[in-house]
Amino acid sequence: MSDMNVQGVRVVAFKQPTAEEQRHDFLWRIKQHLPVAGEIVVFNRSHYEDVLVARARGLAPLEVIEKRYQLINRFEAELTRKGTTVVKFMLHISPEEQRRRFLARIEDPTKRWKFSPNDLKERTRWNVYMEGYEIALTRCNPDNAPWFVIPSDKKWYRNWAVSRVMLETMNAIRPLYPNPRLDLRAIKRRILSG
Repeated sequence: MSDMNVQGVRVVAFKQPTAEEQRHDFLWRIKQHLPVAGEIVVFNRSHYEDVLVARARGLAPLEVIEKRYQLINRFEAELTRKGTTVVKFMLHISPEEQRRRFLARIEDPTKRWKFSPNDLKERTRWNVYMEGYEIALTRCNPDNAPWFVIPSDKKWYRNWAVSRVMLETMNAIRPLYPNPRLDLRAIKRRILSG
């Protein structure tokens, strides 16, 4: 996204839900950051955390998680019905690559801030997370809001694959520059006469 105009792109990174966010349904915090017309919003993590993490850690009963899949599908269908294009990426790395990246983070003082001891605890749930991803990707993958699973062990490939999907998506949307209501002839005459 670095080559895009920053006036039209926002990145929203979701962490553990705040006390305020916990007082609302799980989609509330996502709805607070939806794009306006002509804007691109990149969610770093999303409402899918509320089915993935909740399942992996046992934070919600399975009946609640099951209902969330339907709520997610309805939410995304409503977004697309209103003209928002939804593109979802699952950046998949192997357990071996995750191990290498963890080691690199603790060995490099400039990367240690990225590491949390909780990462090791979550790593023990790898299979549970993979099962959760498989369920979410299967149940929440309509044509109008598709998932793209991107092999991400090699960052150059990840970047190329995501860029290709985004380029194809933007070409399909065919965005146009805003058309300001200006008298261009009169403005040009004033510029040339001054």
